[in-house]
Amino acid sequence: MPSVTTLPAPPALPDLMAAGPIALFVDFDGTLVEIASGPDAIVVPDTLTARLHDLRNRMVGRLALVSGRALDDLEKHIGSCEIARAGSHGASCLMADGSRLGTEPEPLPADAIHALRDFAQSHDLTYEAKQHGGALHYRARPDLGEAALAFARQIAAQHGLVVKTGKAVAELVHPGADKAGAVRAFMAEAPFAGATPIFIGDDVTDEDGFAAAIEFSGFGIAVGDRQSEAARYRLDSVTAVHHWLDL
Repeated sequence: MPSVTTLPAPPALPDLMAAGPIALFVDFDGTLVEIASGPDAIVVPDTLTARLHDLRNRMVGRLALVSGRALDDLEKHIGSCEIARAGSHGASCLMADGSRLGTEPEPLPADAIHALRDFAQSHDLTYEAKQHGGALHYRARPDLGEAALAFARQIAAQHGLVVKTGKAVAELVHPGADKAGAVRAFMAEAPFAGATPIFIGDDVTDEDGFAAAIEFSGFGIAVGDRQSEAARYRLDSVTAVHHWLDL
């Protein structure tokens, strides 16, 4: 698997837009805001939401935020917005006007939630409750990463769930909850349909989004220094993403 450090920087966004309609799908943590010690410790610039609305206007509505966070948690950090968005790794999708795209997914089984909470409490880890999933964060205890992943996989097997892994996190979701599904759902709807999709993300869960963009003759842009199977280009950092998007 190639390191993204060997990938070139993407062409300038105005140049890509000049060649035809573009649709942007952008991850949140590690892409638009810096990764923090915990999910509630992120620092979101006061003007970010307004700048994203400006980007949406420049994209003629073809902008979607695609986050691992639940949509209510995303709103807690950026406020209400009129931007298409997908939360819980693509399980829950809203159009820019707030209308739902697809059906509302089910929450995790109560027994699975209780098991994750108990494990986190007894191992000094952070449990993040989500509308359609639940996550064990071990950034503060990297020595417990393997144990957290093993436990998450055990609970997933018991309840017919899937484990999503990321930067010091193991998350349980229902099968089919991935960022590829979000891209496909949005690309079937106006104003996204017919555009060339570009997916920007920093984590392994964004690989699904990259792959879906390729299905529609688009591409992925990996952020930071990591390995990537599907990205075509790379941006160094959150700051570089903001610069490329002219935020």
